[in-house]
Amino acid sequence: MSVEIEIAEDPARACAAMLVGACADGGQVVLTGGSTPRAAYEELVRTVSSVGIDLSRTTFWFGDERCVGPEDERSNYGMARQSLFEPLNAGNEPIVKRMEGELGPAAGAEAYERSLLDAGPPRFDLLLLGIGPDGHTMSLFPEQPTLQERSRLVVGVEQAGLEPFVPRISMTLPVLGMAELVVVLASGESKADAVAAAFGAGARPNPRVPSSMVPEFASQLTVLIDPAAASRL
Repeated sequence: MSVEIEIAEDPARACAAMLVGACADGGQVVLTGGSTPRAAYEELVRTVSSVGIDLSRTTFWFGDERCVGPEDERSNYGMARQSLFEPLNAGNEPIVKRMEGELGPAAGAEAYERSLLDAGPPRFDLLLLGIGPDGHTMSLFPEQPTLQERSRLVVGVEQAGLEPFVPRISMTLPVLGMAELVVVLASGESKADAVAAAFGAGARPNPRVPSSMVPEFASQLTVLIDPAAASRL
């Protein structure tokens, strides 16, 4: 396993370039929620439109979802739909495998795991993660039992550890091993302590900092951050 920390003035733009490469030739990509990923998706649309990249054979998955309907403003799918899927030109729509948050955590997790298993499960070209100020990633929160799950690909999370306090659906840590490249994307000083605790010198896997457990499972990991998020490394 290799871990690369890349500091960029505009990590969203750098991430969009990675997404372009992963989407080529019918790639399999796992998306995440958050403001910096949203900026990356918007940049991806601009690149696709200007260069003429074919996304019609690309499949987009989701690493986690809030248990709300797709029209809810808290929905990760809803954010990706607005920033990425809808702005694409007609005929260049990708294949989208959304988590059905409206089913609830247990049923939604079971349905999404079936989708993954029916697909192979797929080998992802890029799996995108965020990191919360508490160190959580996907919807795997500090010291929750979901961090110890090793047999399931997707789990229901009954209680979120951070706002919005709604149940979630989340991929599990072993899924990271299905990705050729895992990218942790973060920006801003509010993420600096979590980034340092997870990936700084001397960091070790710690269930109090879920992101610190990512290197155990990812074969190749890039931590893509801006100078503010890197300020405590």
